[in-house]
Amino acid sequence: MIRVYPAESAHRFDYGWLKGSHVFSFGDFYDPDNTSFGPMRVCNDDTIAPGKGFGAHPHSDMEIVSIVLSGVLRHEDNLGNVAETTFGGIQRMSAGTGAIHTEHNPSSSEPVRLLQLWFMPRTRGTAPSYATGRFDPGKLAGRLLPVVAAEPAAEIVGIAQEMTIYLGRVQAGNKLDFRQEPGRRSFVYLIEGGLTLNGEHVLKPGDSARIEETESLTLKAGADVLVMLIDLP
Repeated sequence: MIRVYPAESAHRFDYGWLKGSHVFSFGDFYDPDNTSFGPMRVCNDDTIAPGKGFGAHPHSDMEIVSIVLSGVLRHEDNLGNVAETTFGGIQRMSAGTGAIHTEHNPSSSEPVRLLQLWFMPRTRGTAPSYATGRFDPGKLAGRLLPVVAAEPAAEIVGIAQEMTIYLGRVQAGNKLDFRQEPGRRSFVYLIEGGLTLNGEHVLKPGDSARIEETESLTLKAGADVLVMLIDLP
C-alpha cells in the first residue's frame, strides 16, 4: 500500500527568518490523523535566513537527525559539542534523558536549507549523545546511499533505532529499485525533480509517500531527482 501526501497537504509557513513545511504534526500545526509513521515523528523541510536560528531549547527521548541540503548549519549543545555542517554532512543527536542545543545559520549572506527528522528511540531513558558524519555526494548518483543506520560505518552515522536513511540521485528516465522486507515500512520524500513510484504514483518536490506491505518499490525519475528514502520498523 502506497499513500502519497502532496506538498500542499503539509503545513507551510513563513516567519521571515524561517520558512518551510512540516510533513507531520509539529509545533502549532496539529492533525490527529498525521502524528507519526512507525517510530517517525517529524519531517521538517526548513530554510533558515542568514544569521538566524533556533535558540537554546531542550529535548528528551528522541533521535534527531539534520541533513543539510545547502548552506551551513551550526550546532552547539550542553554536552560540549560544536559542529558546522554543509551538504554531505549529517548531524544526529540522541536526546535520551535530556539535552539542550541550538541550531543556527552562521553565514552572513547565504540561507541554509535542511531536513530535520525525529524518531522515537528503541530504548527510552538512555544517556544523551551526539554524532556527526560525512558522505561523498558523488556516491549518490544512480543509487540509494545509506547515510544513517542502526549500525554506524565510515560514512554512515549511527542511530538508536532499527532503521536506515538513504539518499539518492537519479537522472531523468532512469530508475532505482528498493526491496521492502516483510513487516517493515518505507517513507519517501522528494527533495528535487519528478518521480513515479511503482509506475502509478507521481511525486513532485515536497511530496512524500508512506509505504507498507509492498515488497518491491521502483522509483523512476521523470526529471533529475534527489530523493530520501527511510526504511522503518
